[in-house]
Amino acid sequence: MSILEKYADHFLPTYSNYPQGRYVSLILARRIESEAIFRTEGSGEPLSKEFVHDGLANSKIVERTVISKRKQTAVERRTGRELLRTEALLFAKDDKSGVCALNRNNPCERCMDCMIYGYAAGGGGAQKSRVVTDDAFSLHPASVVTATKQFNALYDNSTMRDPETGQPSASIGTDEYIKPETIFLDIETVRDVTAEEFCYVLGNILRSSRYGAVSSRIGKVKNVLVGVALSNCELFSNLELTQATYDNLRNGRAELDFPLELNQVTSAMQTAVSSLSERVVGQLTILPPEDVAALVEEIGDLFGDAQRVKTMLQKATDMYGPQG
Repeated sequence: MSILEKYADHFLPTYSNYPQGRYVSLILARRIESEAIFRTEGSGEPLSKEFVHDGLANSKIVERTVISKRKQTAVERRTGRELLRTEALLFAKDDKSGVCALNRNNPCERCMDCMIYGYAAGGGGAQKSRVVTDDAFSLHPASVVTATKQFNALYDNSTMRDPETGQPSASIGTDEYIKPETIFLDIETVRDVTAEEFCYVLGNILRSSRYGAVSSRIGKVKNVLVGVALSNCELFSNLELTQATYDNLRNGRAELDFPLELNQVTSAMQTAVSSLSERVVGQLTILPPEDVAALVEEIGDLFGDAQRVKTMLQKATDMYGPQG
């Protein structure tokens, strides 16, 4: 029996317009594998940061770096849309609209991306996202995981002076960046989804690998699924998870080592999830680690088979109505 079959009663049998109170929380460790830049403004602006308590017990105020919620789901949406585009499962709303595209105010209102991640059309149509996200916080303080680097733009003669005019280039400055092996803790929650929709969302997360600014050259990220919780309500916040995990790793020490082994972090996260879950008011099932590992393997096998992926995408799309 597959993991999805084992927990089939936590997924909807078909798409529904009405809330059913079925939540699947994906508990993630996002491990930075190259330099990365996460900011909300343009080039040269500082990284996104927030002052928060470092832990839940005997805590002090620290500044942590942040990956904003939109910076996460925007990447994962584009990963999924590549797949839908390949299978011709992005549509035009009508004869006057082009094919469904992000940031063009022309959602088709019937592809998986629109129906899962939501849309708001200027003409009045809307679909609330069924992927609930929040800002992800770095496990370590910003002072530990950030540094600055100078950048410049050389001319063809490999110098900073124009070979024709002799004028110096103005393209020089510094960027603040996040160091490799920094780990961000995150929870993405999907609401009222079918098994096919869940596979699509989880596949988008596991297959996305570049986040933040200048992602063609930096921003390599490995998304690790640490845990899965099935419930009838939303769980604790990303910040609580980060603080509880920090406490578990610190274990009485003044500071955490950097970098940390990923397995140390995932073990501390699992302990934090177990502890924080005691405060959740609602029905809750936490998948054991062996089922989480089997789920990741199952999703990998699915997306490695082009025909199975096509069948899964088509089955989900057919639930939303005719694709004329």
